Amino acid sequence: MPFEQHQEKNYPKDMQSIFKAALKATEKLGGKVISYAPEQFKFIARFSKVILEKTLGERTELSCEVRADGDGGMIVVDAFPLDAVERKLLFGARKGVTLTVVTWFIAHLEHNLGIPPAK
Repeated sequence: MPFEQHQEKNYPKDMQSIFKAALKATEKLGGKVISYAPEQFKFIARFSKVILEKTLGERTELSCEVRADGDGGMIVVDAFPLDAVERKLLFGARKGVTLTVVTWFIAHLEHNLGIPPAK
């Protein structure tokens, strides 16, 4: 399982709605936005070891970009683990932590967009 995660998903919503939902998801998960470019529909956020009162083991950096895609928008998420001084962790990361953060982020994003959870 790779420590770095890359996911792309299409939504039948406009880019602005998807971008706002992504920012709300970040806030709900306790992420801190460190880079923000609303005119390009991009941001980078950092998440602590503890999210939703669950200790995951390491910090995570997540970049999010919303792109136009036909009648809707597409979200592109890239994430990777961070060490204690917030540098990219190149080895020794715990399996599944980054994937968990991305999965929770997407779930909260879809909730904010009013999209029912996948079964």
